[in-house]
Amino acid sequence: MPDIYVEPDAIPDEVLDAMKVSLERRAATPQQAAALQSYLGDVEFPEGARVLDVGCGTGPQARTIAAIPAVAEVFGIDQLEAFLEWGRELAADLANVSFEQADARDLPFDDGSFDVVLLHTLLTHVPGPEGVLAEACRVLKPGGTVAIYDGDFTTMSVATMDDDPLQVAIDAFVNGNVNDCWLVRRLPGMLRAAGFDPAPSRSHGHLDTDDPVLTLGWTLRGAYYLQQAGTIDQAGADALEAEARRRIEAGSYYGYMNFVSIVARKR
Repeated sequence: MPDIYVEPDAIPDEVLDAMKVSLERRAATPQQAAALQSYLGDVEFPEGARVLDVGCGTGPQARTIAAIPAVAEVFGIDQLEAFLEWGRELAADLANVSFEQADARDLPFDDGSFDVVLLHTLLTHVPGPEGVLAEACRVLKPGGTVAIYDGDFTTMSVATMDDDPLQVAIDAFVNGNVNDCWLVRRLPGMLRAAGFDPAPSRSHGHLDTDDPVLTLGWTLRGAYYLQQAGTIDQAGADALEAEARRRIEAGSYYGYMNFVSIVARKR
């Protein structure tokens, strides 16, 4: 099945609700929180910085950035109004954060409006990511910064052996949630072509063993996709979940994916 984000209006309500919760749970994991702080440390925020968080989801990154002393305003945009509604609730006490529904490939902002643009786990979901980079370049001030963080989905795995049945669920998750699993490996060249000077990429591995909040969610979502596609029945989906939870109980669960960050300046 195609990436679920490509046709947002077709996302079932129960899946959309699960996605909202998943975004907040992912951001709250110690590894993802540390990765965010790590790559934001590579960004030079000028005093009074205006920051645009493109594909902000429910806004966990926007809320974090709003607390940086140099940052004056954070604008979050996303194509899913359901994400933004919850984002507004969660950021209700932050006067310098606002949200607006928009397409990342057609931003409703003037040229040179922002000092920093954030693309956090966005580009791998977008058909034509070059259009997003072009828009990021357009709305940035000369010398402004784009900060990108995304998954190298070719590395996503929960397998502990050859032909591991749980890996089938992970592969289904990637097929159903990712438009281009190879994108981060082409990012430096794409950034140069879009008018940026990129710094070297950095790696942020995410490993789940004892409390696999993130990778367990991927496994269960993949099992759901397999069941919805008719590849397995409900009993098969239940069996995959039971096996994942058995491994957690036995202390043998292993889930991993590498994430990549890259910061680039507009020429």
